Amino acid sequence: MGPRPARCAGSFLRASAGLSCYATAFPCLPVGRTDGAAPVESTGASDYGRAQLLISLLISLGIAMVVLQVAVLSTTIYLHRAATHRALMLHPAVAWVFRAGLWLTTGVNVREWVAVHRKHHAFTDEEGDPHSPHLEGFWSVQLGNVFHYVREARDPEVIAKYARDLKEDWWERKVFGRGLVGPVFGVTALCVICPMAGLGVGWALLAAGLHGVLYVFVLSPSINGLCHYLGYRNFDNTATNIRLIALITGGEGLHNNHHGFPRSPRFSVRRKWSEIDPAWPIIWSLTKLGLAQPYRTIEEHQASADAYPQET
Repeated sequence: MGPRPARCAGSFLRASAGLSCYATAFPCLPVGRTDGAAPVESTGASDYGRAQLLISLLISLGIAMVVLQVAVLSTTIYLHRAATHRALMLHPAVAWVFRAGLWLTTGVNVREWVAVHRKHHAFTDEEGDPHSPHLEGFWSVQLGNVFHYVREARDPEVIAKYARDLKEDWWERKVFGRGLVGPVFGVTALCVICPMAGLGVGWALLAAGLHGVLYVFVLSPSINGLCHYLGYRNFDNTATNIRLIALITGGEGLHNNHHGFPRSPRFSVRRKWSEIDPAWPIIWSLTKLGLAQPYRTIEEHQASADAYPQET
């Protein structure tokens, strides 16, 4: 009798250790032969199992990147440009979609985030800045930005002073204001949808975990840390631009431009072709559809009588 197909044993936790560990984490265990001969491993089944594992991992990574960009774009377009700086006005339906995306992917409280960020602009890299790498230390902000944020967000005086213009509507009071509930719903949705696409719950949890780690401990700190420490400047302020970070943060990496013109809905400078603001095409499209009303861009600021500041 010929050899039976191999059976692949392993667990999701060992799979997440990395592709380099496939041979040991997912060993193929052949079934013994009935004729007494030594078991023979089926190479075809083993390769198929590894291929399936690789495909599942890549799909999980892809889902994590999609969820991450939903969080990034909701943060930069609605939370940062619209709610914090009034750089554009969004149609209520569009604003609701961004708010829902932000709630499901981050659970962030809008008034707290707005207040902390406005205080950052009021005391940029000076005493009072909630998360300046020049005051707190680079690695303290780059690795522990979330702790600096939480410390400031828990101060009711900061919220009252810097977010007094933001009024809580029914959705904020009953739904979006319940921060932890949003991510729980989001993760649950992934755990329901992923099995429908042929992935296990474990892969859904991997995608959710990777998104959370990247958003909280990599992307957000890079704006407040790296983009106040390394990079180049177009304008005379202490923030910097880093093109690569801009590409993966919806344009937020063009931080020097933003600090120069906080109310500009577009973070890139038009004459600099290498500066790409991924959120701007979305804002431009919403504007053409009549779903957004942007304020003046950097170029429009400079062309106006009250233009500020000047380029260095």
